[in-house]
Amino acid sequence: MNNDKLQVYIEGLIPERPEFFIEMEAYAAENKVPIMEITGMETMIQFLRIKQPEKILEVGTAIGYSALRMAHALPNAMIVTIERDEERAHLAEKHFQQFGLEKQIHLIKGDALETEDQVAVHAPYDVIFIDAAKGQYKRFFELYSQYLTDEGIIVTDNVLFKGLVAEEKLEHKRTAQLVKKIKQFNVWLMSHTDYDTIILPVGDGVAISKKR
Repeated sequence: MNNDKLQVYIEGLIPERPEFFIEMEAYAAENKVPIMEITGMETMIQFLRIKQPEKILEVGTAIGYSALRMAHALPNAMIVTIERDEERAHLAEKHFQQFGLEKQIHLIKGDALETEDQVAVHAPYDVIFIDAAKGQYKRFFELYSQYLTDEGIIVTDNVLFKGLVAEEKLEHKRTAQLVKKIKQFNVWLMSHTDYDTIILPVGDGVAISKKR
């Protein structure tokens, strides 16, 4: 079966999103801003609808797309999100205000490895969503998993990294180093003694980890 054709078919079945989200997706594509791929996003949103979390921590805001999608789908959830890039954080704030969800989404500006104190103030979290610097996934997971509720889940995006994790050799040295880190993280995560994890081949690869 042709996976590309299947992907197009599945994406074609996804209900139309509000125009504001479509505009954000177009902006991200045009300006090469990394946002969650649509099938991965829809998968996570469905998990969240089932889970109905009261509080979500997002590591990696970018322009605020995922935070807004989660807030829109879960009007009773509070979202705490972290972004270190000043320009993107400013744009995310603008988007939160435009959508009228600035009270539901709390933005922390700074490096996620240096903002633990600010994150801890709002803990515990029912869901933690990791979608920032891929080379730091293990550190993000170790740092913030302590603030997860006993029944909580951790969602990690980009764990298949455009399918490159399945390639044996990569010519570009920097890409090869990053892929190596992602593969090491995946092995570490799947063998973690405190979590049961499944990797779903949707979007760019989504890992769902549940506390044991």
